[in-house]
Amino acid sequence: MSKNPTPLDRVREFEREQAMKVSADERPLFHLTPLVGWMNDPNGFCWYKGQYHLFYQYHPFSRQWGPMHWGHAVSDNLLHWTYMPCAMAPDTAADAGGCFSGSAVEMPDGRLMLVYTGVQPAGTFRRETQAQCVAFGDGKDFEKSLLNPVIRHAHLPEGYSEFDFRDPKVWREDGVYRLVAANRHEEKQGAILLMESEDGLDWHFVAELDASDNEYGRMWECPDFFPLDGEQVLIVSPQEMHAREEFHAGYGTVAILGQYDKKEHRFVRDSVQPVDHGLNFYAPQTVLAPDGRRIMIGWMDNWETCKEAPRRHPWYAQMSTPRELFIENGRLCQRPVREIDILWQDTVTHEDVTIQGETTLEGVQGRMLDMTVTLHPKDSACRRFTLHVAKDSKHYVQIQCDLARGELVFDRSHGGSHRDIAHTRHVKAEVRNGKLTLRLLMDKESIELFINGGERVVTSLIPTPLSADQITFAADALLCLSVEAHHLG
Repeated sequence: MSKNPTPLDRVREFEREQAMKVSADERPLFHLTPLVGWMNDPNGFCWYKGQYHLFYQYHPFSRQWGPMHWGHAVSDNLLHWTYMPCAMAPDTAADAGGCFSGSAVEMPDGRLMLVYTGVQPAGTFRRETQAQCVAFGDGKDFEKSLLNPVIRHAHLPEGYSEFDFRDPKVWREDGVYRLVAANRHEEKQGAILLMESEDGLDWHFVAELDASDNEYGRMWECPDFFPLDGEQVLIVSPQEMHAREEFHAGYGTVAILGQYDKKEHRFVRDSVQPVDHGLNFYAPQTVLAPDGRRIMIGWMDNWETCKEAPRRHPWYAQMSTPRELFIENGRLCQRPVREIDILWQDTVTHEDVTIQGETTLEGVQGRMLDMTVTLHPKDSACRRFTLHVAKDSKHYVQIQCDLARGELVFDRSHGGSHRDIAHTRHVKAEVRNGKLTLRLLMDKESIELFINGGERVVTSLIPTPLSADQITFAADALLCLSVEAHHLG
């Protein structure tokens, strides 16, 4: 280290020292965790110089949230990640209170531009404020602009907040940089603002794209805005949302599908729906892959579930499995990235098995598994199917389908937690054309459940001991099912 180390130098030295103490066996198999310390929102998800880059909100010195840095990892396949040195630390007047969430875009000259929220800490007679900053680099080292913050509260029309103004998602289109950022309007509450710039430094306000109007939470965070399969998709993560329709109360993620007039910068809703129905999913970000797929990754936690959660490892929190997005029958659907098949091994298949009561299937067990269960309910006498995973004599996670009502209940109440937080979710799961499919991705301490080809998704952390690896299938009357289970390694 140099004689006069910067805050970023000190972080990078700390990373080098601490990373050697963490065994790879402690980490999930294919979910990204922080190198050390704390992780929350994915940032700067991009394809740059032949690799996927993923930055993340990061407090390297603690497993609790603290002054926000940007962690960094790269991957060739979205499943195996290589850690890079910390990309940014809060070390300028524009971001002394933290380098909050943001995004990345490649510039015409080949540099990578990071656009992020700089927090100016509270002082005498003033509150903490938030504004947007930029940094430029080669994919490893970045230099912050001396003009930061480049987007200030003064850029905005009257009524928008200087205290809740964050999470820019940037892209380049028609030779112009555009971004969407989250704000809290004094009347409409959560709102998404569109900004534009010729050079990434001189920005101006264009339009408000959408707002909560007190229907979907008090503040919207981490917006994303992109075309997909003939629709325009706006993704936001609301805070303090009331339960309604398919939405659960608290912190969640919402997809607003609609039509976008680029000339008039007008976005009109077609539908509003949950992105994930589970217990641990928030603040996702997407990337357009080189092959045209729109791929999303999210923080596998939220601001309620992370409070006082057990810290079992030298790091805390992880990202979801990257997911391919597509629209089908008016819904935003998701499936695990197709690269997951590079992890498949020891595949076990059971075709057209008839069960009644509870049973196990030979070779179907484990905690690192990609398993698809297809139900073929041919007899109306069978009303209930129950799947237990991560099971031993004391623990299990239950997935129960009410076939008559078309409802699935995900329940981790018996997973080993003593915490007073939500442990169940009720989700639509209807038999379609004579079948219902459940695809489970299990990676040690997490489950991601894709219902009917990804029409709905349930993401959950599970605290169950890894030794609990049994899987059982049960039906209250004769039921035909098929199972394809790929062990992962």
